[in-house]
Amino acid sequence: MASPLSLSIWFFFFLFFVFLIDPSISTRTTFIKLPGSDDGSRYCDSWRLAAETNNAGTWDVIPSVCVDSVADYLNGEQFLSDYNVIADYAIAFAKTVEISGDGKDVWIFDIDETLLTNIDYYKAHSYGSEPFDVNSFNEWVVQGTAPAFDASLRLYNALKKLGFTIILLTGRDEDQRSFTESNLRDAGYSGWERLLLRGPKDQGTSATNYKSEQRSKLVEEGFKVRGNTGDQWSDLQGFAVADRSFKVPNPMYYIA
Repeated sequence: MASPLSLSIWFFFFLFFVFLIDPSISTRTTFIKLPGSDDGSRYCDSWRLAAETNNAGTWDVIPSVCVDSVADYLNGEQFLSDYNVIADYAIAFAKTVEISGDGKDVWIFDIDETLLTNIDYYKAHSYGSEPFDVNSFNEWVVQGTAPAFDASLRLYNALKKLGFTIILLTGRDEDQRSFTESNLRDAGYSGWERLLLRGPKDQGTSATNYKSEQRSKLVEEGFKVRGNTGDQWSDLQGFAVADRSFKVPNPMYYIA
């Protein structure tokens, strides 16, 4: 009968020759990659998908290894294609809505990263890999130079032509109204019914609750919220939600 020592030596050499024949077995059996451990583009693409589908949960900044990936996405053709596809779906849905003609059929738009792109601001702040600085962002807002997304402007104008009443609902503060209105008009937007901004009583309220409360007030006035477009899930979820909501891509930040 073989001794325990000889059995151990035999087992060691057996494993050695198995791994020598198929080295991949070693990798499969000895390494478990945790989320975020892969610094390649494949992980960053997967992270972006998880963030867009709200599977990543609440997050503060993008993974540092994904800065270049996010930058390439936002400045490349894929982002434009993604936004245009969403705009196409929104227009297709809008055409199925029976407009009453009383001005009560509403489509709601968020502003930042939905109608206006702040990409030039975020280029200077590492595309969302730095903690958000409200003061520096407000300084950017005051400049009023953010351009429109081509896809959002196309959607906006198509909805107006179909007869929807457009209401803009943003997390910007009331004291930024004049800068915001001017920026929107310069970017090509016009003819909205209302621009709703955070007032003093809204400070400290989560984005989901604030926007839900504003939609609820519209419903109480007799408006029918047919559609809603925003870059954050908090633009779309909560209560008094639209008949159909459309989330546009934004991998740079998350607002609850």
